[in-house]
Amino acid sequence: MSDCLFCGIVDGKVKATVVYQDERLVAFKDINPKAPVHILIIPRKHVSSVLDISADDGALIGEIFQIAARLAREQGIADSGFRVVVNSGADSGQTVFHLHYHLLGGRRMSWPPG
Repeated sequence: MSDCLFCGIVDGKVKATVVYQDERLVAFKDINPKAPVHILIIPRKHVSSVLDISADDGALIGEIFQIAARLAREQGIADSGFRVVVNSGADSGQTVFHLHYHLLGGRRMSWPPG
């Protein structure tokens, strides 16, 4: 999508601090971090939200969680604990309508969130 911020990052038109990328995913540091480690993991393919994930996206979603685990280890938060969060829709706090997963860690999290 031409007006999607995260598609701009995928295309290299918008600057981001990329920490991982491959042919299907891009992961980058959040510009407004909510934890010492706050990385966004996105598919290169534009999917607007959880509601738009298709049956064909099953392997892609599995890859997102594999990369989240890899990045948690690389960032030193795997042993102490971390969260992987996805928001869907405006009331949940989704502000960029391109499916993205927040990897958060490096501090104690409270419950319930939000």
